[in-house]
Amino acid sequence: MKYLLLLIISYYYLSANAHVFVYHRFGDSKHPSTNTTLEELEKDFKYFKDNGYKVVKLSQIIEKVNNKEKVPDNWVALTIDDSYKSFYQNGLEIFKKYNYPFSLYVYVKATQQQYSDFMTWQEIKEASKYGEIGLHSYNHPHLTHLTEEEINKDTKKAYEIFEEKLGFKPKSYAYPYGEYNEKVKNEIKKFNFDAILNQSAGTVNETSDVYSINRIALVGEINLKQKLKYKTLDATWIEPQEFPTDGILRKVKAKVDPKIKEIKLYITGIGWKEIKVNNGIIDIKLNEYLKNARTRVALSTDYYTISTKLIIKNKKEK
Repeated sequence: MKYLLLLIISYYYLSANAHVFVYHRFGDSKHPSTNTTLEELEKDFKYFKDNGYKVVKLSQIIEKVNNKEKVPDNWVALTIDDSYKSFYQNGLEIFKKYNYPFSLYVYVKATQQQYSDFMTWQEIKEASKYGEIGLHSYNHPHLTHLTEEEINKDTKKAYEIFEEKLGFKPKSYAYPYGEYNEKVKNEIKKFNFDAILNQSAGTVNETSDVYSINRIALVGEINLKQKLKYKTLDATWIEPQEFPTDGILRKVKAKVDPKIKEIKLYITGIGWKEIKVNNGIIDIKLNEYLKNARTRVALSTDYYTISTKLIIKNKKEK
């Protein structure tokens, strides 16, 4: 019995992965693709409560990652992109009811220019009493389409208005549309955020990159139990790094645990295929035309233990 307990404890820590989820709109049936009904939100929160999950501040997870400490498997962080008014009007009360913290990411231009569908600065200030507030750009652009100077200009403008209106500096940033590449990441990092968030399937553990924190979307009708099965596959991506200029993906190359002998490869618009792994090296030649300007290339051992590379077609590419 003693050895079985030690084995269970060992497995728990070896497989520790926190889940970060992202919501957008709440109780807003006009936008079903980004909406979470209030019934669904209550259902999610009740599932966390009844199944031993601890909803924590995102900053607590980031602190663990920075310290290279194991992140408890039952930790969950909840984030909200765009600062739509439906969060303030509909969702916030349910967060308060369960006493669940959140990180709200502000689309600055929408608030600054008083778009009717977005929270005001006063509403964001009120929400900050219950959660953390981060930055989601000024103009909500496709950052991969911009030059370094344009990325810097958008972020600087957003940062300065955010600080002026709220009285504190944003500590984290969420990539608009979850899209980024190394150029984008390096520019955003210059603003010394504690963390930058993407929107890729996967989880967060002590090996995660704090400038590309995985988040799983919870919109529409979802199977939360299934979403909570996701784990992070420790993989180093070598190719692809960028969307191919001619639109043809010719190679996927990555490093994984040498114990893995076979792995599943996914490409948006093409699907899954089984491939061999040789001494921890995935090196497969392809000739796949990428139909989608936003293409995910993923590696997985079981469809849930996953590592994802998002590549975005440049505006100049045909």
